[in-house]
Amino acid sequence: MPELPEVETVRRQLDPLIRGAVVVAGRSHPSAKFASAPNAVGHQFSGVNRRGKYLLLSLEPVVSPGRVPLELVIHLGMTGALHVDPSPPTDPYARAEWELDDGRWLWFRDIRRFGRTVVVLRGDHQLLPTLRDLGPEPFDPALTGASFYRALVGSRRRVKTQLLSQRLVAGVGNIYADEALWRAGIYPGTRRVGPERAARLLSHLRDVLAEALDHGGTTLRDYRTPDRSTGSNQHRLDCYGRSGLPCRECGGLLTSRPIDQRTTTWCPTCQAR
Repeated sequence: MPELPEVETVRRQLDPLIRGAVVVAGRSHPSAKFASAPNAVGHQFSGVNRRGKYLLLSLEPVVSPGRVPLELVIHLGMTGALHVDPSPPTDPYARAEWELDDGRWLWFRDIRRFGRTVVVLRGDHQLLPTLRDLGPEPFDPALTGASFYRALVGSRRRVKTQLLSQRLVAGVGNIYADEALWRAGIYPGTRRVGPERAARLLSHLRDVLAEALDHGGTTLRDYRTPDRSTGSNQHRLDCYGRSGLPCRECGGLLTSRPIDQRTTTWCPTCQAR
C-alpha cells in the first residue's frame, strides 16, 4: 500500500497539473466507495493537499460561488493510481473519472478496488473515521521525541503495531516501519520503548521517509505517479523484504514473521528482544 512518501510524491506531481481546472463532467463505478465522485462537477480545483495516506483535493464552487467549498478525498488503497490524460480513459479498471474544462481527464485507476474517492464538505471527515482520527504528521515540528514517547507508553501494543495504527503518527506503513525500527535497533515486537529509544526511533523514521521522498517513493508492484513513472527507493531498502539476506550492519541473516498479522522483517542481532 502506498505510504506517506508515495502519496506525497503523487500530490506534488498532481497539484500543478489540475490546479485551476474546472470539473465539467464526471462518472464513477457504482460502488459506494466511488459513487460520490461526480459531485465534484461544477467546481474548480484550488489545490492538492495530503493528510497521512489521503489526498485532499480542494474544490471551489464555480456555478454558485456562495456555496460551501467541497473536498475530493482520495485513498489509493493497494493498487490505486491517478492519471491526467488528453482523452477519456478506456481502461476497465477506471473507477472514477472527471472531465476538465480544457478537455483533459483526471481519472482514478484501481485494480483491486481497495481505494476510495469521496466528495465531502471541506474538512468534514466524520464519514471517514480513519482520516478523522489520524495522529500527527511525522514532520510536524510540534511532534517531539518527548511527545512521541508519551504516546508510545500510553499503549501496551507492540511498537510496530503502534506505528501502523496511524494514531501514533500518520502515513507510516509496513515498509517504513521496518526500515525505521531496523535503523533504531528496536525489536518490532517489543512493548516497551524508553524515552531515548523513542526519540531515536522518531529521528530515524523521519530520515527514512525523507529519503524515500527524495527518490520518488518505493515501487514494489503497482505504485505509479500521475505521469506513470515509478519510484526508485526500492533499491535502497535495508530491511523490508530482505528476509534471509545479510544485515547491512552486522552481516547476520535478517529474519521475518508475522507480528499482529503483519509480515515483519528484522535483524535478530541488531534488534535483539
